[in-house]
Amino acid sequence: MRLFQIDAFTDAPFGGNPAAVCLLDGAQVDDPWMQNVAAEMNLSETAFVERRDDDWDLRWFTPTVEVALCGHATLATAHAMLEDGILAPGGTARFHTRSGLLRATHGGDLIELDFPATVAAPAAPPDGLIEAIGMHPMHVARSSFDYLLELPTEEDVRSLTPDFAMLRRIPVRGIIVTSRGTTRDFDFVSRFFAPASGVNEDPVTGSAHCALAPYWAPRLGKGQFRAYQASPRGGVLRVTLAGDRVLLAGRAVTVFRGELRV
Repeated sequence: MRLFQIDAFTDAPFGGNPAAVCLLDGAQVDDPWMQNVAAEMNLSETAFVERRDDDWDLRWFTPTVEVALCGHATLATAHAMLEDGILAPGGTARFHTRSGLLRATHGGDLIELDFPATVAAPAAPPDGLIEAIGMHPMHVARSSFDYLLELPTEEDVRSLTPDFAMLRRIPVRGIIVTSRGTTRDFDFVSRFFAPASGVNEDPVTGSAHCALAPYWAPRLGKGQFRAYQASPRGGVLRVTLAGDRVLLAGRAVTVFRGELRV
């Protein structure tokens, strides 16, 4: 069974967000087996992809739980399919997932993902959130997956050192922190913390930008953004709000490919 490790949302190895991609090739495997593989890979997400007629079934697991939506591992999956000749250059892969039908389209040196927008509505912070972050946000909102906190400056986002033990007790997938970009290079920056999902800080989180795009669109007066996720590895995304969809475009690099013995 073919297995890849791919750095997503970067054009250089050892940057962006690493994801494992497992091509199931019709193997009969169960959920505990997939969870064990994800724990063995010990990356923020491992993707499992399997043929469904002309489309594909796609699932994502952290080392501890299955998640409903993952951007960087979807980008990594499309990249692996391109390298393996499953997806033709310039083609589109259609993935059936727990978040509905998703598309990944190859064009030039980018892969663009078509994801549902997850609008974050204003919300009161739950007990312990402000203390865990260690900083008072300008705004707090809640999407179907995460809390979203806007901080005053990019430096606030970059310098944040949250209390992960406290964050682990917040009953959501993760916490997005964001601010306007300080320079002309990026419209906004963000970081993503998900200790309750087994990942203290995710290096680059495509699905978080499904909430960030509709959040920043009215504030910045535009629908396309150049975004930076300011984790230690860092990652760059082109983000476009298109109605109730968000288009996430980025590059990916294969770090290794191997054979998983079943």
